[in-house]
Amino acid sequence: MTAISPIRVGFPTLRIAADGLHALGEFAQTQSDYLSPRPAAVERLRAALQKHDVGIVAHFYMGPQLQGVLSACDWPHIFTSDSLAMADAAIGMVERGCRNIVVMGVDFMSENVRAMLDAAGHEDIPVYRVATDAIGCSLAESALAPAYGAFIHDAAATPNSLHVIYINTSLLTKARAHALVPTITCTSSNVVRTILQAFAQIPDLTVWYGPDTYMGRNLQAMFRRYAALPDAEIRRLHPAHDQASLRRALAGMRVFEQGTCIVHHMFGREVVDRVKASYGDAFMTAHLEVPGEMFALAAEAQRADQGVVGSTSNILEFITRKVDEAVATSPSPSDGPLDPVRFVLGTEAGMITPIVRDVERTLKRTGRDDVAVDIVFPVASEAVTATGDADLAIVPGASGGEGCSTAGGCATCPFMKMNSLANLFHVLHGMGDSASLAGYHPRAYTESIDGRTAADIGSEPILHMRHFQRTGELSADLVAAIAAHAKD
Repeated sequence: MTAISPIRVGFPTLRIAADGLHALGEFAQTQSDYLSPRPAAVERLRAALQKHDVGIVAHFYMGPQLQGVLSACDWPHIFTSDSLAMADAAIGMVERGCRNIVVMGVDFMSENVRAMLDAAGHEDIPVYRVATDAIGCSLAESALAPAYGAFIHDAAATPNSLHVIYINTSLLTKARAHALVPTITCTSSNVVRTILQAFAQIPDLTVWYGPDTYMGRNLQAMFRRYAALPDAEIRRLHPAHDQASLRRALAGMRVFEQGTCIVHHMFGREVVDRVKASYGDAFMTAHLEVPGEMFALAAEAQRADQGVVGSTSNILEFITRKVDEAVATSPSPSDGPLDPVRFVLGTEAGMITPIVRDVERTLKRTGRDDVAVDIVFPVASEAVTATGDADLAIVPGASGGEGCSTAGGCATCPFMKMNSLANLFHVLHGMGDSASLAGYHPRAYTESIDGRTAADIGSEPILHMRHFQRTGELSADLVAAIAAHAKD
């Protein structure tokens, strides 16, 4: 194998190379260990899925043990993605013959899958969670607080308003909001296009975005940057916009100020300063939910195509593209040690599994043993905690696994990690005995709001988003609701 430069000492780093995985630091080693699951566990999973015609939709942030087994299983109905694609994937699985759907994520994800299957006419297909306890989310819970209720009432009192709500919220939150003000769901991968289209389609609109405060502020910063571009460049972003229209949009955008994800909250100034000092030559990635310092670092790198700011899918697509470019342009063979393609991972550490699998496929397909990829987890050693958990022995962050302290940055979501391989097998083996799995179904949300169930009303903002995804425009029903709201 051609020599590759040693892993840089500093943050925990996982190297992906033709000869396997190489880890620097206990945290990276823990991630690596689970990416080579026992064949017996993989075969046991496949047999159970096949027996009951089960489809699995999972979020990128699952724990490494779970993701390792899922990614090694060749059952065709396993899909790991960000939250946007999970419900669509579940519907596709049912249409291809799956009789049961298992959702691996937090509760609002299983709720969304249940609601979208119902809307598609598949009410008879069971949907299962993989825990009996509630799988919460700090961001979703912030939207249930009185402060968010006040935010929505301000929106309802403002004519010509549209509430753009992050999908990482419960159906009940969506329902309560939509009953008061026209609401559309968004994700981190479509929120920019959603807001730009809304302002283009509806004159004098006021957009109320929540509950993720960091994402809202980052969107405002992004739009300010766009507004400084020449009109021709702005029109490439959206054909209906120019400097003047973006300034009007900024004036009409309201952001909820009290909502955060405990995982992304910790990518603050201290970790960014360390990244700048030690990894200034690396590609920078940042989720839209991170604080302004990390967002600014990755956004600046993005201008030179040296970084990306966006959703989990955007981050994965960027890394895949840059690895493909490295394979295409790196000299082979080389006269000396090659530097690895290095990425700073500015989001939840669970992203490492799909990244590793994508890079492994590229290296195998191209036969390159002289290209390596380093994934850097920006977390200080003093911010690493031993959990005592056999499934994830070391996590970055404050005691209790709540994310990183200000000494570190990278984090693992304790709520996502409530999904376990043991519980997955328990659900699979219990299929056919509905009583034993009573606690594993998503919450039904049968509460009545204006004579309709919360599940029914809460589904409408998601359906508005699905229409936007298909057509690129707000639906006629949503536009009419905004017009009617303006007259109230």
